[in-house]
Amino acid sequence: MHSWKTGWRAWAGAAVFACSQLAAAAYPDRPIKLVVPYTPGGSTDQFGRGLADGMSRVLKQTVVVENRPGAATMIGTQSVARAPADGYTMVLATNGSMVLNPMLYKKIAYDPPRDFRIFTVGAEAPLVVVTNSQVPATNIREFAAYAKASGGKLNYASVGLGNALQLATEMLKTELGISVTHVPYNGSAPALSALLANDVQLMVDVVSTSLPHIKGGKLRALAVTGRTRLDVLPNVPTVAESGYPNFQAATWFGLAVPAQTPPDVVEKLQAAAAQVLKDPHFRATFSALGLVIQPPRTQAEIDRYVEADREHWGKVIRANNISLD
Repeated sequence: MHSWKTGWRAWAGAAVFACSQLAAAAYPDRPIKLVVPYTPGGSTDQFGRGLADGMSRVLKQTVVVENRPGAATMIGTQSVARAPADGYTMVLATNGSMVLNPMLYKKIAYDPPRDFRIFTVGAEAPLVVVTNSQVPATNIREFAAYAKASGGKLNYASVGLGNALQLATEMLKTELGISVTHVPYNGSAPALSALLANDVQLMVDVVSTSLPHIKGGKLRALAVTGRTRLDVLPNVPTVAESGYPNFQAATWFGLAVPAQTPPDVVEKLQAAAAQVLKDPHFRATFSALGLVIQPPRTQAEIDRYVEADREHWGKVIRANNISLD
């Protein structure tokens, strides 16, 4: 009797193990959801859709995009923190949702290191420092001189308090030693309209939204904020090249799943994303929008990248004493 029980237990155990192995092997056997915590149409949303499309082909399973904007990305991001950790729900992770928000907001319902595994950093979005044609400055140094001569009367636009664009502008003000007043707008379109109308004289923007105005001659690019010049703006120097060697600011887009997602499932998603990021058509499409597609990184490299980003922006937030309710 005892040996029968032992044998049955062993068989049952083996069967459960075999089933779990089969489940892992069969993943994904239904559509996967990618939550994009931004409104449709912007560069972040386009990037998310491009990744979803490519990963659908690699995984031979549909990756459905669901836009869940609101509360500075926190609504969509939080929904994924609470989703089942089974590999069927991902979030488009960004520097805003994973690095800035937890340091800025007093009330936040998720903690990235505890609740998420960021498994891909897909692109960096360097920013561009722009002014309008009524401002007599063609580079950063000239703008600094103009701002100093204006005695604090100049304004700068942002898409709201505490995002990467506003923080990068505060960093730039400190670096240049100038005083410019912050005017927040609800999105890039009204902020750029204010800049074009000369209601504000400066903006740090993602390249993709400013590029048409720069090419059309309505806005002047003073510098880009990344480590290197951009292919889409080859004649525009970096802030570092312009005489401020310590300056660098970029935001990034990647993918994350709930922290407890099984490692073999995360590996499948990571491999699929890496394949999409290497695709020449994908790279060409998003490089043309001013994004810098990133090389595939190991999990340890991704963790280090995100940690370095936290340190970098943490200094800015503390130096400017920024805190949001």
